[in-house]
Amino acid sequence: MCLPEWRRARVEAQRLTDFARLRRVRDRIDREYAQPLNVEALAVEVNMSAGHLSRQFRAAYGQSPYAYLMTCRIERATALLRRGDLSVTEVCCAVGSASPGTFSTRFTELVGMAPGAFRRLAVEATADRADATGSLPLAPSAACAPS
Repeated sequence: MCLPEWRRARVEAQRLTDFARLRRVRDRIDREYAQPLNVEALAVEVNMSAGHLSRQFRAAYGQSPYAYLMTCRIERATALLRRGDLSVTEVCCAVGSASPGTFSTRFTELVGMAPGAFRRLAVEATADRADATGSLPLAPSAACAPS
């Protein structure tokens, strides 16, 4: 007969193993956000079903793998739009979003304004700072992984 302590130890070991797998998924999303990624492919990589991965990821990080991927892409897009040298469509492609419409909708949800309006404001702010200081400021970099 199995002692209760052994069962608790097995459950804890499984929880830690699952968390390590989730961390690998999150790290892959952080590294390859611009690549076409889907939950099924991520799940296969860590030997989980897509549904189990989604439930566990949400429990651990507060959002689904897809939502995390889109957040990562939008954070990178804000940095690219601040530079002002790429169009919204070019930025959409650069961050791996296949649909400009979906990208624009998600960007607006997360940032609070459309990508074109964000780009215009960022370019104007950069121009205003350049006029005030006589030089162009460096654009801040965005990291996908929250601390």
